[in-house]
Amino acid sequence: MSIVILGIFVADTVFRADRLPKMGETLLGQGFFLGPGGKGSNQAVAAARAGGQVQFLTRLGTDAFAGIARDIWGRAGVQAVVREDPDSYTGAAFIFLQQGSGQNAIIVSPGAAGRIDTADVEAEAARIAGARVFVTQLEQPLPPAARALEIARAGGALTILNPAPAADLPDAVLALCDLVTPNETEAEALTGLAVTGPDSAAAAAAALIARGARAAVVTLGAQGALYRDGTGRVLHVPALSAGPLVDTTGAGDAFNGGLAVALAEGRPIEAALRFATATAALKVTRLGTAGAMPARDEIDALLTRG
Repeated sequence: MSIVILGIFVADTVFRADRLPKMGETLLGQGFFLGPGGKGSNQAVAAARAGGQVQFLTRLGTDAFAGIARDIWGRAGVQAVVREDPDSYTGAAFIFLQQGSGQNAIIVSPGAAGRIDTADVEAEAARIAGARVFVTQLEQPLPPAARALEIARAGGALTILNPAPAADLPDAVLALCDLVTPNETEAEALTGLAVTGPDSAAAAAAALIARGARAAVVTLGAQGALYRDGTGRVLHVPALSAGPLVDTTGAGDAFNGGLAVALAEGRPIEAALRFATATAALKVTRLGTAGAMPARDEIDALLTRG
C-alpha cells in the first residue's frame, strides 16, 4: 500500500564541536559532514528503506544540492514527484552536533521547498487521495500542508502530521489528523504543558485530542513513545537499544517513517509503535540523517532480538 509524503529536502551541513560559538567567536570543530536531510525527505527515505512504497512531493532548485536529493531518493527507492524552481535554491540546514553527547541544534533554510503552495498540492490531489497513509510536517508552509491533509482525509488515507518545527496550529488542522506525532518540545509548544516523561506526555496527548486530533504519539527519546487516542487508550512503548548513541539528528524522522510503513501494512498500533521505535533506535547509532536510515532486515532483526 502506498505512502505519500509532502515535505522538504535540504542538504545537511553538519559541524561537530564541543559547543556552539558565541556571537563573534570562531571555534575549531572536530568534524564535518555534508549529506541529505529535511524532515519530509528523511521520512520518505526512512519509510522506503523500511519496506514502504513511498512517493515524495516537494520542490527543488536547479543546483548541485538538488543532485544530492535525487541520488538518495534513487538509492532508497523513493518515487520523487518534484517541481523544479529555478527562481530559488535547494534548501540547506546548519546542524551543530555536540561532541560526546550526540545532541544537536539546527537552523533550516527551506529554499525552493519553502515556496510549496496549495497549487502544488492540488496538482497531485489524485496521488494524495489514493494513498493508504499520508504524512506531512511543518517545514513547508502550513496552507499546502493543511490542504493536503484535507485531500488525504477525503480520500480515505490515514493522515499523520509531524508538527515539526513547532508552530501554532489551528484546531481545524488538528481535526484533519488521525495521528499527530510531536516530540516533547513540540508537544509543550502546542499544549502549554511541560513534557518530561510518559505521564506528562499522556496529558499533552489528551490536550491535542481535545483540540481535534484523533490520536497522538509523543516521542520521548530515551524514554520511548507515548500513544493516546480518543477512547482514552494509553500505550507506553519503551525505547530499544541497538548500540552506542552516535547522533540523534533524524531520530524523529526515522520514527515517523517507520510508523507510516507499519500502519500502511495494517499492523495494530502497539506493533506499529514498536516497529517505529526500532527504526529510530538503529538510526541513532549512525552519523547523519537520510543516509543513516536502517534497512528493513535490520529493523526486523532488532525486533526479533527485542
